Amino acid sequence: MAQATNGRRAPVPFRRLLTNARPTGAPPDGAPPPTPSAGNTRRRGVLAARILVPALALTLLAVVVLSSSVGTIDVSPAEALRIIVGHLVPGMPWMSDGSLTTVQDNAVWQFRLPRALLAATAGAALALAGALMQAVVHNSLAEPYILGVSAGAGVGAVSFIVLGVGTSALGVGGAAFLGALAATAAVYTLAHKNGRIAPQRLILAGVALGSLFSAVTSYLTITTHAQNVFSIMFFLLGSVSAATMNHLALPSAALLIVGLYAAFHARALNALLVGDDAAASLGVNVNRLRSGALVAAALLTGSVVAVSGGIGFVGLIIPHIARIIVGSDHRRMLPVALLGGAVFLATCDFLARTLADPSEIPLGVLTAMVGAPFFLWLLRRDRADSVGVGR
Repeated sequence: MAQATNGRRAPVPFRRLLTNARPTGAPPDGAPPPTPSAGNTRRRGVLAARILVPALALTLLAVVVLSSSVGTIDVSPAEALRIIVGHLVPGMPWMSDGSLTTVQDNAVWQFRLPRALLAATAGAALALAGALMQAVVHNSLAEPYILGVSAGAGVGAVSFIVLGVGTSALGVGGAAFLGALAATAAVYTLAHKNGRIAPQRLILAGVALGSLFSAVTSYLTITTHAQNVFSIMFFLLGSVSAATMNHLALPSAALLIVGLYAAFHARALNALLVGDDAAASLGVNVNRLRSGALVAAALLTGSVVAVSGGIGFVGLIIPHIARIIVGSDHRRMLPVALLGGAVFLATCDFLARTLADPSEIPLGVLTAMVGAPFFLWLLRRDRADSVGVGR
């Protein structure tokens, strides 16, 4: 225990301070200790996280296998799993004994599996970006598209199509990513005030630039040739129907990098939720942390928009659900949100291509149809208010 020295309390190690920092605010000096119910809530959150993480991982595996088996070519879930394992583990006997046809193999490995994996990766990335954004701007209604990154990516992709450069997925995705980076740089510059990034300015700049970029996109859409409109709308509404294994590279790399960053800074993010002054007193460089989290969220959002278009509500809903179930501690909440986002979007993509078969529902439309009512339901929950959903 820290001993008093000359009337002052000896400094407490930084790691211990961050470990004990509570996102809901620590009691001031002289305040009564936390009630036993707070400890029970924390223990329930830890237990829920230990159960949810493996459960969500198994659910994600099941959804990916099921999605890989459904289509015009008959493939059972067991056959789809055998094909996937056969490609990952060389020498499996069923890959050469004639029990699986070449058509089945190509349908699963070349088309259905990349689509399911891209949906899962995009969902995980958007959920992680949403969790980071909510910590950065001190607003539980924040989500990845609040900074105008999605709108900037839309301008880049639409400009690529309208200028007649082409409609290849790689070219459109690259243009969208460049547009997202440009939007991030603009918001980052406008949000600076007196050498610091102000959360309020961050939100206002993102909303203003997002509206401007959306207006530019709309103008380009209505003034282009009719044959370009379908490609533009398909991108803006969000889809992973054209996914290949190559499309997984960019969002997977971004998710890995940002995931490691978030895991390393989880305790500092907990301190940031207490408030800037309290976080600074705990030794956290608030401006550096906020800048890093902002860039990380923008990288995730830009990489997802580049390969799947505009998909909303994932980064808003999933972090809320994770926070309600396991609490606000980022060490528990981030893994649950990441896996939950992957399961949610992979499931939405499976429904998007099966509910209206042979037609396909745009993925962004389906996530909004599911996410908006669910979010309104969350706002009515007393427990949601207790963790900041209604604030």
